Amino acid sequence: MRVLLHTPLKSPDSPIPSGDREMARGLRRLLRRLGHTVVMPALSRVAPGVPQPQDHLALERRARTKAQRLIARWRALPARHPERFDLWLTYHCYYRKPDWLGPIVTRALGVPYVLVEASHAPRRAQGSTRLGHRAVERALAAADLVLTVNPRDVAGVKARLRPGAHQVWLPPFIDTRPFDLAPRAASDPPLLLSVGMMRTRDKLESYRVLADALGQLKARPWRALLVGDGPARAEVEAMMEPFGERVGFAGIVPHAELPATYASADLYLWPAINEAYGMAFLEAQAAGLPVVAGRTGGVPAVVADGVTGVLTPIGDAAAFAAATARLLDDPKARAQLGKAARARVNTRHDERAAAHALAAALTRLR
Repeated sequence: MRVLLHTPLKSPDSPIPSGDREMARGLRRLLRRLGHTVVMPALSRVAPGVPQPQDHLALERRARTKAQRLIARWRALPARHPERFDLWLTYHCYYRKPDWLGPIVTRALGVPYVLVEASHAPRRAQGSTRLGHRAVERALAAADLVLTVNPRDVAGVKARLRPGAHQVWLPPFIDTRPFDLAPRAASDPPLLLSVGMMRTRDKLESYRVLADALGQLKARPWRALLVGDGPARAEVEAMMEPFGERVGFAGIVPHAELPATYASADLYLWPAINEAYGMAFLEAQAAGLPVVAGRTGGVPAVVADGVTGVLTPIGDAAAFAAATARLLDDPKARAQLGKAARARVNTRHDERAAAHALAAALTRLR
């Protein structure tokens, strides 16, 4: 089957690190693993970045024009042309960056329409976000199949699907093989690792909670390494300045080098303010790292509290520090959690398991 992969939020080919891009690349690998051909014609691509809500009306109008050009071009193509497709699959559709194209094109061409990681937030139905919200509702109403990645999206999506449409759970996934490095001896002092882009809003708030928690751990021996960069780096550096050389900044680490970075650490920390689920949690656990994280969004679906790590109330720096302290003081517990983390991710969140789940889901379109 020829599958058009549409990624309105972020292009999978951009070099800028992002969990969304990793997931899009992973979907492309899954489709190819299953023997499908992935097409991404120029007419199906959208401008990078998340637009302001006041721009949505103009975007919708341009998308309708673009959709008609795409429809006309597809109909004029020879039967075996590389841009022709049998199924349209959109990865990530939400009110700030909805899929304007898919519902129009698939209805006109009579091809199945599949959404992966769509979310429906009724509170966005009023005010400046209403146009993007309505576009999400149109996409859900048009979908033949929705693959839900974040458990918190299940109910909202289900309520907007038409009769006969399917919703299937697709666990977040990574290729675990690069992270399967030989276990190493614990560091002295233990190395705490955090991986996250240094952006404003939720990412910056996560760094604030992290800095507050580290401040409550000053009496214990530890070092920390922060992986990531971005426009808020100066603010993050200012937060970490009181710790001096105990906190290092690695900047952006190429994805191919991340397994070794995880393997060098003893404990993975991320407060996860408003995190969907966090691909880095899967990577850390695949490398055998126990996790301390905020209990938010879909994080409990990828970090098993008390089994592969510890989840704390979201934004609670004192609870986050206490959980970290317990694991710093108990190397045996860290080792047990890390071993369980690696096993759980290899079983539930590896690409091989995801490929089976995707293949089974696509059979529902027949």
